[in-house]
Amino acid sequence: MRDSLLVELAFFMLPIGIGAGLWLLGANPSWIWPLVLLSYALRHVYHLLRLALMIHRRHRLAPPFPRGLWGDIHRSIAHYQQLGRKRRKRQIRFTRRFREAANAVPDALVVLDKQHRIDWANPAAGRLMNIHWPQDDGRRFTDILTHAELGAFIDAGDYTRPLDIAPEHNRTLMLSLRITPFGERKRQRLVVGRDITKIYHLNMIRRDFVANASHELRTPLTVIAGFLEPLIDAPTTPANHQRPLILMHNQTERMRSIIEDLLTLSRLDMSDHPDEQQSVDVPDELHLILQEARTLSNGQHCVETDIDDDLLLFGNQPELHSAFSNLIFNAIKHTPEGTRIRIGWSTDRSGPCFSVEDDGPGIAPEHLPRLTERFYRVDRARSRESGGTGLGLAIVKHVLNRHDGRLTISSEVGQGTIFSCRFPPARGSCRDEMDVLGAG
Repeated sequence: MRDSLLVELAFFMLPIGIGAGLWLLGANPSWIWPLVLLSYALRHVYHLLRLALMIHRRHRLAPPFPRGLWGDIHRSIAHYQQLGRKRRKRQIRFTRRFREAANAVPDALVVLDKQHRIDWANPAAGRLMNIHWPQDDGRRFTDILTHAELGAFIDAGDYTRPLDIAPEHNRTLMLSLRITPFGERKRQRLVVGRDITKIYHLNMIRRDFVANASHELRTPLTVIAGFLEPLIDAPTTPANHQRPLILMHNQTERMRSIIEDLLTLSRLDMSDHPDEQQSVDVPDELHLILQEARTLSNGQHCVETDIDDDLLLFGNQPELHSAFSNLIFNAIKHTPEGTRIRIGWSTDRSGPCFSVEDDGPGIAPEHLPRLTERFYRVDRARSRESGGTGLGLAIVKHVLNRHDGRLTISSEVGQGTIFSCRFPPARGSCRDEMDVLGAG
């Protein structure tokens, strides 16, 4: 910078020196000094116009550079041009790698703009969704991939769960669609379509097998139990046969309980939403369940309640009864004598909430993520002793999913456990409101 200023000073002093010499030789000062200053200004105008022209034509600035301050300006611009070229090269490399990776992904990827029109799609989208890019660029997503529930699913904005559909262009496929908002104000959408045909058919086979096997087993078990009960109570039964018969009867009842739970799960698996829904009197259901729970506890637990008697819930009564009773009976069966159990049913801004809280031994953190798996037990021996099937929480999870709810479990070893069932605010209603609607 210092050298540039010295050079610039030299360019400025040179015409001044020439003008001083002409003045000493007797030239008229009135035209000498304007001419001197004009020559210095013309140099700057020349370099300015030359630089503007080079920038306009996007020429690459390269040495040799002018001397003085204009040289520093040229070097600075050339430096930023070089940085810009490096950034563009990195961006091109990144874009190329992204496209190569996106093209290699077996899942369909589609980018939608804020009007839900196609912005980009990878090759897999052509096979799975019949969307070919760039041929379909700018077309509405739902005009190509047509399904009765797809438009509402995109507009709803609740993308916590995938949508499983069979596309019209290939009914043999089963797609699982997930949507993620992104971009400015999250107004764009990334649609990911995964081929779950094999998984879907395997689940169908498993579901049908469980339902059929459970149904076929229920009849012989009923017959066996029907013969065991009179044998146990018969006076002619030898005393040494009593204990084996009682054990056989208990295990038969346990198997019947497992089969009933399996059949319940199979029914819940058949569809994502209950067929018959109405305003359910949850307080009344809870009071009935609590009567059974107190009988099951036989006074060994301290059961407390905090139930809003005016809060109703829109849903399927048998399913909700099954879910709530499973949670309450689990608290009775799997906690020791003297445990305090608190049953809550209330609402707030987040919506209606049913909770079961106990101050029992608690559950270790490694078990919490797997509690809703079928047949998963924290303590297998204790669960068998208490008559647990390992299917109760799986039923609860399925029922809540069908009612747009969610199950949260929080627990600390030695501090107790809290099971909470949270429902959307729209499903809750007040008893007074329902009475007014009924009267109207």
